[in-house]
Amino acid sequence: MSQQRTSTARLVAAGLALALPLLGFGLLLAEPSLDLMWAHEPSHFWLVLTVAALSSLLAYGTGVAAQRRADVRVFVVSLAYLASAGFLGLHALATPGVLLEATNPGFAMATPVGLTLGAVFAALSCVDVPADRAQSALRAARTARWVLLATMAAWAVASLAKLPPLDGSRAVERASGPLVVLAVLAIGLYAVAALRYLVLGLRRRATMLLGMAAAFTLLGEAMVAVAFARSWHVSWWEWHVLMLAAFALVAWSAQQQWHEERFAELYLDDTLAGSRDMSVLFADLQGFTSYSETHSAGEVTAMLNTYFEQVVPVTVHRYGGEVDRLIGDAVLVTFNRRGDRPDHAERAAAAGLALQEAAAEVSRVHPDWPRFRVGINSGEVSVAVLGAAGGRTHTVIGDTVNTASRLEGKAPVGGVAISAETAARLAGARTQPLGLLELKGKTEPLQAFHLLGLDGADGGGGRS
Repeated sequence: MSQQRTSTARLVAAGLALALPLLGFGLLLAEPSLDLMWAHEPSHFWLVLTVAALSSLLAYGTGVAAQRRADVRVFVVSLAYLASAGFLGLHALATPGVLLEATNPGFAMATPVGLTLGAVFAALSCVDVPADRAQSALRAARTARWVLLATMAAWAVASLAKLPPLDGSRAVERASGPLVVLAVLAIGLYAVAALRYLVLGLRRRATMLLGMAAAFTLLGEAMVAVAFARSWHVSWWEWHVLMLAAFALVAWSAQQQWHEERFAELYLDDTLAGSRDMSVLFADLQGFTSYSETHSAGEVTAMLNTYFEQVVPVTVHRYGGEVDRLIGDAVLVTFNRRGDRPDHAERAAAAGLALQEAAAEVSRVHPDWPRFRVGINSGEVSVAVLGAAGGRTHTVIGDTVNTASRLEGKAPVGGVAISAETAARLAGARTQPLGLLELKGKTEPLQAFHLLGLDGADGGGGRS
């Protein structure tokens, strides 16, 4: 009960703190004598440029995480930061006497436009996308990114060329219709996003989500000031500072996370703990322990690096696999982790054969080195974020993974062992039965096959 009271007290305190900027802005409007004027172009330029840089870093970080984990929410969040960063960068260029001789109307209007677009993406990121629609939603998000980049480029060109309506002939005044419309729209959308992330943050007890909720609240307040503040007065500087505080808060929240899976708290539920139909390839060096006992650590390291430099690119670049983890002399590679590779069994099988071909080339130069064995299994796999503060990883777990590992131990040295489930998914596979294998941890014997080749396979070039 005391913990619940403490949490409630913290929420109330945070709410009051977030309300202070809005109360202060109201005071400045009510008492114009307090709304002092300070026109300092260099300070404005560097302040806005810093905000744009922070937003750019967040856009890049979330964008990379979204691509790696195929998470729609994180991708749309990256678009919110990208919209803000791009248009804020244009607004910085509007500072008279820094890069341009006079204020550019289009660049001056870039801030409310960028914040409004950011609000649209912020609200869209709150939508829970079902797993079966994730790929189509990702494609739409990627298209939206190109549209957004094109829009920012077009805005810059039209502003510099002073094309209507960005030629200044119909300058948007403080508290005018267009600004008020943008402000109302953005404030409403930021409020929706803030509330959604607050609820999600409390449910997951996630610092980053609470930081996002606070940041969106600050950006909503900044839009109020954008619409009603007087240029170069304290009220006008306030919304610049609010933007800086908002993006700095999110950056700080991200910095508090462990560097691996830094944006995991933003992931959709299915990314955090979902299931996929995929193929798993497990490769391990037979005789590695004996080799390690008779060679120096430097020689062992050189041997492993030589092997991995040859075999990892084959599975990743040529066949679209993703290295889940390296465990000493073993490598675990997954196919269809993102749910966009329906031919994952064929890819995994071709990758296993190509891996052994690449490893054989190395072995011909170093005949005394250990040789790889490969095991491949297909089926339902759990994909989840495991770990806590100090170490987290997005990995695959389940019986399908364990069976692939056990199959590898039964594979011929230099060969590939596949399960009956994987074999059933392959067209034109040439195999040799390995019989019923008693695998550790399995109650029933498992039918396995030695994969000899794939008839009609083109070697996999260009499959990724």
